[in-house]
This record gives sequence, structure tokens and C-alpha cells, in this order.
Amino acid sequence: MGFENLIFTEENGVATLTFNRPKALNALNAALLGEFIELLETIARNEAIRVLILTGAGEKAFVAGADISEIARCNVLQARLFAEMGQGAIARLQKLSIPVIAAVNGYALGGGSEIAMGCDFIYASEKAAFGLPEINLGIIPGFGGTQRLPRLVGSGLAKELIFTGRMLSAAEAKEIGLVNRVCPPQELMAAVLETARSIAVKGKVSLRAAKGAINGGLDVDLESGCRIERDAFALCLASADAKEGTSAFLEKRKPVFTGSLKD
Repeated sequence: MGFENLIFTEENGVATLTFNRPKALNALNAALLGEFIELLETIARNEAIRVLILTGAGEKAFVAGADISEIARCNVLQARLFAEMGQGAIARLQKLSIPVIAAVNGYALGGGSEIAMGCDFIYASEKAAFGLPEINLGIIPGFGGTQRLPRLVGSGLAKELIFTGRMLSAAEAKEIGLVNRVCPPQELMAAVLETARSIAVKGKVSLRAAKGAINGGLDVDLESGCRIERDAFALCLASADAKEGTSAFLEKRKPVFTGSLKD
């Protein structure tokens, strides 16, 4: 699988997608977004992949934002299409049934922060920096930042960060709940891989059900969310992995989950 702007690897159910424009701090242009969407579609069809990690090439950036040299030339229609493309890519990322972890190794600004927020959770290097600085260019976030950031940190703090364009350190991002864990730069990928591997051995049906129940319940009332949960619970219990998990517990052994979403 050859891409100009992405690197993709997969081992033992854990896939890693690396944004690979290090000379441009992995900035997002139309070519990279097109490849990103194509690769996400491929990942969605691959039953062998159980966890996806996103990170950036080089030591400076995860994704430093949109490619300003490209968007500065956009007319109104082109700007709308570019925003639709970016929003579509992140929506596709968020709809993956498998867990997705952002390993933020450096700058995650603008579209970089928006991609990270589209993942299930974020681990960050101590050198990472987050922000939506578009206001400094006379524009606003266009890849979902005005919608996802308030849902993650609350509307008041999101408005402050978007109105000022202020960057957050990794420690500040963890303090407000945007980041789960902060690691020394040299330990980031090892920490992410450890967590990814611990997830990858779980049942694929139950992982999908847990992610679906959490995401599906975020924007509904508690009663509706619990209804989503109990339906997902019942479907899980009918799966091959549930049979293996309950049998292993009763037999006092570790479960070996080999079930498929097709079971």
C-alpha cells in the first residue's frame, strides 16, 4: 500500500498511520486528506486490525494544521469544499468501529488538534502543543473544532481557546481533560503501543459495542443512552467472544478472543 503523504504499518492487530510531510510539519493539504480518507476506508474493511494509532513523522509535529499556502488561494467555494473534505475525513475516522489512539509527538494545531479530537483518546509527548489558532489568520476552525472542543472541555473554555488562538502545553491539555497521558518524548510510542496491545487482545465485538454505546449516548438523554447500552450488551452476549470470555472465567483461564464482527 503506497502513499506519498502517509506511512502505514500493521503488526498483530495494531496499525499505525503516520502523517508524513515532515518538511511541512505534516500540514494538511488536499492530497494528504485524499490519501487519509482512502486509507481509512481500507482500514475499516480490514478485520485483522483491532486498534489504530495516529502519529506524525519527524520530531516537531503531529500535524501543524492546514497547509496555509494552499488555503490562502481558495475562493469561497473552494474553501467550503476544503472544509467538507477535512470534516469528512475526521468524521470517517470517528466512525471507525475500532479504538483509535492519537500519539501526539509535537505540534497539533488547527487541523492537527481537530484530528486528535476525532480519536478516542490522546497520549502526548511532553513537547506536544495543542491549539486552534485560526483566529490569528482571520478565519475559524473548519474541520470540526468549534463543535468537538466544546463537547470535550466545555463551551466556556472552548470559546476562550478559540477566541484567543492560545496554544496549550501537553500538561495544560491534560489538566483540562483533552489528553489522557503525558510522556517523555522518547517514551511516547512505547506507552501508546503498550496500551494498544492491551486493547487489541480484547474481543472485537465488545470493543465495537463499547465504542458505539459511548459515542451513541453522548448526545442523548440518560434513558436513551441506557437503552443503547442494553441493546449493545445483549448483542455482545450472543457473540463468539462472549462465549469464550464467560467460559474462560468459569474455567479459570485467560480468554483468547478470536471472534469476528461477522460471527
